[in-house]
Amino acid sequence: VNLTPDSFSDGGKYNKKNLALKYVNYLLSNGAKIIDVGGESTRPGANDIHPIKEWDRIKFILKILKNKNSFVSLDTRKSFVMKNASKIKVDLINDVSGLSYDPETINYLKKTKKPFVIHHMKGTPKNMQLKPSYNNVLLDIYDFFETKLLYLRKQGIKHNNIILDPGIGFGKNLKHNITLLKNISIFHSLGLPVMLGLSRKRFIKDISGENDTKERIGGTVSSCIQAYLQGVQILRVHDVKEINQAFKVFKELQN
Repeated sequence: VNLTPDSFSDGGKYNKKNLALKYVNYLLSNGAKIIDVGGESTRPGANDIHPIKEWDRIKFILKILKNKNSFVSLDTRKSFVMKNASKIKVDLINDVSGLSYDPETINYLKKTKKPFVIHHMKGTPKNMQLKPSYNNVLLDIYDFFETKLLYLRKQGIKHNNIILDPGIGFGKNLKHNITLLKNISIFHSLGLPVMLGLSRKRFIKDISGENDTKERIGGTVSSCIQAYLQGVQILRVHDVKEINQAFKVFKELQN
């Protein structure tokens, strides 16, 4: 649920309470297990916003989700937002900066012992797509995770609270994204759950030529199945109904 005016796929769509509530009901009734809430766009080229502004955007939806007893993921880079959200309802922290944006975030996680996602992003949302380069995209991201996990262990954070997200589309070009999707299973050797956000992303346009984000469901479905076949445990999507239907049919045909 993106409560932003400028997210790449659905910016401004759910800023009103009645529309946000309708969308939450749609997600839950169609099989969503986790509701991911964000108040700051992290699309390519996006600017930072003030923590208070970000918090003001999301607090109403957290109250709605608390009443529904939903499992809530908070998509934020800022400890201020995390701390305030925790007073209402948060079950998982999803920080696209890989815990590097706000140093206080690690103290928050140590204190609350909440599970969280380590997300890989090369650069910042503002500059991440300006000619991203790697020596080897798979090994470079693997090394990033290893280094981050070692640091967190030294900070006293338990590994069973951690989920890994290699960050499809976050500081990666088309070749990088395809390489990651073809070899995503490499990250299972780190012994932690893997999450991917593939929904409607730019790489689908680059492959298919489809410019309209809402018309990229087919590419999203095929990408999610590719990830599932490599053992990815969590998929972050917009089109829950369509993805859920695709998996029901796919799994039945596999049996």
